[in-house]
Amino acid sequence: MRKSLTQRIGLGTLGVVVALLFVFPTYWMFTSSLKTPGQVLSPDYDLVPLSVTFDNFVSALTKPGFTTYLANSLIVTLGAVLCSLVAGVLAAVPLSRMRFRGRKGFLLLVLVAQLAPFEALLIPMYLLMRDAGLLNQLPSLLLVYFAATLPFTCWMLYGFVNGIPYDLEEAAMIDGCSRAGAFRRVTLPLLAPGLVTTSVFSFITAWNEFLFAFVFMRDQNKQTLPVWLSSFRTAFSVDWGGIMAASVIYAVPALVFFIIVQRKLVSNLTAGAVKG
Repeated sequence: MRKSLTQRIGLGTLGVVVALLFVFPTYWMFTSSLKTPGQVLSPDYDLVPLSVTFDNFVSALTKPGFTTYLANSLIVTLGAVLCSLVAGVLAAVPLSRMRFRGRKGFLLLVLVAQLAPFEALLIPMYLLMRDAGLLNQLPSLLLVYFAATLPFTCWMLYGFVNGIPYDLEEAAMIDGCSRAGAFRRVTLPLLAPGLVTTSVFSFITAWNEFLFAFVFMRDQNKQTLPVWLSSFRTAFSVDWGGIMAASVIYAVPALVFFIIVQRKLVSNLTAGAVKG
């Protein structure tokens, strides 16, 4: 049903208000990172800072161990995303295309694993890693993030594979493709938007994780950026300007990753729309 001009203006206004509510915390974080310590703690609220300083960014970037924390975060996050995508595809395709005993039960287990609180797994996983001698090692943290993102990845990709008609694969096999060739030439390109979408959520989950990185990695050289953010708080004071600047720096890799995959996601959806 076509909406009237008043309804469209009302919905547009509501959308702008909701967008501002979501954007304002990020704007406040960024402007606070440009203030001096006195301006940050001032009771006067100035939405637009009258004076700007980059000392907080210099302090955050020159803080000992920043590059090490950044490298550790990138290694465990990108490794977990890549592993979960590969394992998710290998699980989603058989679950969608094949009919075997226990398939529905397995899907239910995947859903239950996704619903389980992440914090509830801390103690069992800590004991498991300790007995296996994997504490304080980056591969163990990568393994934890892989296990945390795999159920969601598997469930999402299962839905995307279900949305791809099996007739397309059968037509490719009639034209001479093997089953693997039909998957590589037909299903995998059509699955690209699903892979991109799933990778975004997996990246955000692994990138922002703090609890497991803090408990499992006791060596400072093995810790990640979320733990690094907590170093701006001491027993006697909190460097609010430094925390805000560090938070801005911390958000940059995730923002860059999202911009890259978002453009790929939009191009894939557009290509799929015009192919008919």
